[in-house]
Amino acid sequence: MALKVAVQMDPIEGINIEGDTTFLMMESAQARGHSLFVYTTDTLAMEDGRVFVRGRDVTVQRVKGAHATLSDYRKTELTAFDVVLLRQDPPFDMHYIDTTFFLEAVHPQTLVVNNPREVRNAPEKLFVTRFPGLQPPTLITADREAIYDFRARHGDIVMKPLNGRGGSGVTRHLADDPNIDAMLELHAQIDREPVIVQKFLPGVVKGDKRILLVDGEPVGAINRVPSKGQIRSNLAVGGKAEPVELTARDREICATIGPELKARGLLFVGIDVIGEWLTEINVTSPTGAVALKAFTRIDATEALWDRIEAIRAG
Repeated sequence: MALKVAVQMDPIEGINIEGDTTFLMMESAQARGHSLFVYTTDTLAMEDGRVFVRGRDVTVQRVKGAHATLSDYRKTELTAFDVVLLRQDPPFDMHYIDTTFFLEAVHPQTLVVNNPREVRNAPEKLFVTRFPGLQPPTLITADREAIYDFRARHGDIVMKPLNGRGGSGVTRHLADDPNIDAMLELHAQIDREPVIVQKFLPGVVKGDKRILLVDGEPVGAINRVPSKGQIRSNLAVGGKAEPVELTARDREICATIGPELKARGLLFVGIDVIGEWLTEINVTSPTGAVALKAFTRIDATEALWDRIEAIRAG
């Protein structure tokens, strides 16, 4: 069954095909005979309850610098497609949230992956708090006194922007670090959102595991090891990927959150695990599939398309 697939993404011309999960999704779809169309969020338009976009038909190939062959722009209604992949990168700001309302107007007539309502309702660093006992000690607040109290109780802490991405803005503060006030001032100058504060996990030096789940079931994992002297293991900031096996604790975490992911229509999810602790549930534009395939030959995007095709066959 050939599907018409639209991909809501950042400009395809600028992606790095060597590590881009969205590109791998598109390759897998094309190999199955599905057609591809790409557009960016600034072309979304709603009129009389109907959602339109301007975008281009595309074919892809794994050739650096010539990875996408694009048609001329055309305007089309989103309901003309069987599937929309919601794959633009965060930040998860009001612009991002607005796009979920547009997509919600066509879902599930057109299957949006991931379900836009649940993407909106599952901010990645807040959603994880729904599962007590899986997180390290965590505080989410803009109140400095609460942060001081948390650090007094836990000593070594990590502070992150609540809706940050790719490790941007993540800082570590020891019990006697005098710079925490300056960092809080910087956060406040950037936006009014709270910060997330967690007890520092020494195990991060051994890696931050990214586990990919399709429809609530784990398909594989990679380990992301921070560079020497760093605490951020994200590949976008210099972390190094390496193969890793799922542990019994990893499977316990997946079994705990999997039914909720499935019930919400969050078909493609990446979770982050440090040691025994779940730190994030990534639902906006999860990455890691390319490294997973390279190390294990497990292609999470093939598992995703198996599930999408089954849903569309209905």
